[in-house]
Amino acid sequence: MTDALSPHSPPSPSPLSSVAPDSPPASHGGLTGDEAPDWGHALALSRWLRQLLAGHPEIGDWLHTHAGAPVSESLMLANLAAAADGDESAQQHALRVLRQRVMATLAVRDLAGVAPLSEVMETMTLLAEVTVNFALAHAHRALVQRFGEPLDSNGVAQRLLVIGMGKLGGRELNVSSDVDFIFVYPEEGHTAGRADGSGVIDAYDFFNRLGKRLIAALGEITADGQVFRVDMRLRPNGDSGPLVCSLDALENYFVTQGREWERYAWIKARVLNAGDNLQAEWVLALEHIARPFIYRKYLDFGAINAMRDLHAQIRREVARRDMADHIKLGPGGIREIEFIAQAFQLIRGGRDSGLRIRPTLATLAALAQRRQLPEAGERELALAYDFLRRLEHRLQYVDDAQTHRLPAGEEERAQIALAMHYPDWNALVVDLDAHRARVAHHFELVFSEPAEAAHALTGLWQGHCDSETALDCLAGLGFRDPKGAGERLQQFRASGRYQQLPASNRERLDALGPRLLAAAAATRAPDATWRRGLDFLETISGRGAYLALLQQYPQALQKVGELVGSSSWAAEYLTRHPILLDELLDSRLYELATDWDGFRSELTARLAENRGDTEREMDLLRELHHAQVFRLLTQDLAGLQSVARISDHLSQLADILLQTTLELCWSKLTRRHREQPKFAVIGFGKLGGKELGYGSDLDIVFIHDDDDQEAGAIYSRLAQRMISWLSSRTPAGILFETDLRLRPNGDAGLMVSPLAALHDYERDHAWVWEHQALTRARFCAGDAELGERFEAMRIDILRQPREHDTLRREVLAMRQRMLDAHASGSDIEFDIKQDPGGIIDVEFIVQYLILGHAHAHADLCRNIGNIALLRLAAELGLISPTLAEAVREAYRHYRRLQHAKRLDGVPAARVERAAMRADIDAVRALWREVFDEVGED
Repeated sequence: MTDALSPHSPPSPSPLSSVAPDSPPASHGGLTGDEAPDWGHALALSRWLRQLLAGHPEIGDWLHTHAGAPVSESLMLANLAAAADGDESAQQHALRVLRQRVMATLAVRDLAGVAPLSEVMETMTLLAEVTVNFALAHAHRALVQRFGEPLDSNGVAQRLLVIGMGKLGGRELNVSSDVDFIFVYPEEGHTAGRADGSGVIDAYDFFNRLGKRLIAALGEITADGQVFRVDMRLRPNGDSGPLVCSLDALENYFVTQGREWERYAWIKARVLNAGDNLQAEWVLALEHIARPFIYRKYLDFGAINAMRDLHAQIRREVARRDMADHIKLGPGGIREIEFIAQAFQLIRGGRDSGLRIRPTLATLAALAQRRQLPEAGERELALAYDFLRRLEHRLQYVDDAQTHRLPAGEEERAQIALAMHYPDWNALVVDLDAHRARVAHHFELVFSEPAEAAHALTGLWQGHCDSETALDCLAGLGFRDPKGAGERLQQFRASGRYQQLPASNRERLDALGPRLLAAAAATRAPDATWRRGLDFLETISGRGAYLALLQQYPQALQKVGELVGSSSWAAEYLTRHPILLDELLDSRLYELATDWDGFRSELTARLAENRGDTEREMDLLRELHHAQVFRLLTQDLAGLQSVARISDHLSQLADILLQTTLELCWSKLTRRHREQPKFAVIGFGKLGGKELGYGSDLDIVFIHDDDDQEAGAIYSRLAQRMISWLSSRTPAGILFETDLRLRPNGDAGLMVSPLAALHDYERDHAWVWEHQALTRARFCAGDAELGERFEAMRIDILRQPREHDTLRREVLAMRQRMLDAHASGSDIEFDIKQDPGGIIDVEFIVQYLILGHAHAHADLCRNIGNIALLRLAAELGLISPTLAEAVREAYRHYRRLQHAKRLDGVPAARVERAAMRADIDAVRALWREVFDEVGED
């Protein structure tokens, strides 16, 4: 790490990563057999290669034999086999000769254009892994002969974990790279000693000696050169820290002293041990320690500020040392591409395990797939990365030097241009500058400091204005009650909550406050937006990550203003679930085509990652549900979705979550008598009619069809567990409130009804109002075959012939009971739902038509919604087509108004009666027509 600029002493804050093996990229290109590439081109471009072949002509024979194909791991191991039983000198010689051969092959293949970047990086990574494991095994064996095996608390021999950091961890090593290591051993303890009882030393002493031997085996310069320069400055406490540490010591360091830049460094961390050097259980233990340090459970937008500060240190050092021509650390260089990838990993990797990967290009691709980077941006960054890394290698082939500076001399420049297949230096620089400009552009999009709010608004927020100036400013911004808006601001800043915030949070709030003022002023209801917006900021004020997100992404705060200004319900929803802020950054937010298959797949994958962790599983159901509801809500408020479409989506979302909850709960029952339950969830009411609204309860009934003698008890436990999973409040909130009162015999009935018993009840004992409810019932989740049988039973009940006068009396009596309990009784206000001429009247008309005529017209049993059923009844000649159309329009109007009232947080949807006269009259006219059909009005 010779170019490092860093915090410890000072190690480079280079891009680094986590702890699990990655699949190496496939080799591409290359010749086969004895078709070795022409060396002439490589010799002309690499002074080091010319000197190597002059001093070691036998390498020419190696190239004749092996340069036609990528150097494999097995070939590397074969070249070390002869030295396996040799002394330390013979082993060092073998390691260095292997390095010469591999490097010579790469130079020839790469400069001849037959080895793509992926092959070069992978071959260098394999060289490091093979040499590390060879040297480690022999050094360990030599120490064991003197001191015995280092034992853990169970008397089992321990191994040193060699953690590759940076490009080595990411399988991206360059051709003249140093290697960054951290050495960790499993436990404190001591060695077994020799047979005579002597030679016992502490485990720390043993592994410290082992680490030094490994460093010497790779990094010591002999007559054959060295294998790799070794850099240990990324270890805990850097150069001032011990060379090796135990897992317990590492964990304690992470908890008490680990810094933000070290989280970044550990992203690429990877245990290199293989073969006899590997102890898989300790690798897993290391992963469990490192992962919570690197990745937060929440969306960690505070990481952007930390990484921006880190990069600013590098930029200052680059400027001080005049390193604008440095293709790694300079503007638009390799480091900025790596920073972009790893910033998103730190932010989102805790919640998305698919981002816990090491290779930079793979990370960029994963980000594009998740729409965190635009596809065009990912392509530009990937092309720039390939270009800059290939240029980096050509700079290093010249003298086998770890350099990233562009040459200054004309001859050297012409040589590098030729190596990059350009006619001259100027042509190369044109493309180089274009790539760097694109990288810098994308970097600024992610890391640039957000613009400061206008000075006047900042002064207003900080209380630097006198009261008259503040009122004038607020009135000028469009606030209708500037005095009230100013008082709310004073209350906010004077509150104990604000005053007791950590300084960093208060600074962020003070940066956000003026922007919220501007965002509120831009809405149609600035007073309400300001009030709700401050409530929201107050709620998240203790969460630095959310404040950092809004500070970093001004467009997110703008959208918050639009949302909370448009809807009281949306403001409350976002305040209850601030994790949804992340959804505001998703480019798919306003895409109307909801991918339900994709939602199911994501839900399944996320649950699989947390299998067995009940608390996390319950939270995941809630988080993904809330995110999907929020996405629909934003589209709704933007006027992109109809009320009917929103209800369809919310109903389908409920079905998916019911099915998933059922499967999870069944899998957790200790007593199960079959692989799949013969059990189903039936939806009634708004769920059954696919008319769910935001925050609607679920009216559900559980049924089963299972002859096992334990079935009733088992399915009852399943139902109870489902209700608990759906309705329990976790840190992520609740999924749904549920209502089971529509089951046979209501609260006194069985939790789960056998299908046959339900059929008997509906046929012989149910009230008319229960048959009315059955008109909107449907299968939602569980056993599909049982769902089909329920539907057949439902149709059988609905199609029973009924005596019209009796049916009419029962329906009218039920309607009167509802009016007595809920009607407004006002001549001025109209309750859209409860009053005569409202929604319930329309529903009763449809239910009466179904129960009275389905025996003759089976299509009336279809669960197609009230609007479609009114049209069908008119087509069948049961009602006037003109009245049917008028009531259809009235019903649509009612639902839109009810929906709008819900979004405004109004519990009872009441409007001015005079404004609704045409709709009320249409519904009442159809009511008279339908219920006068067999008797007087």
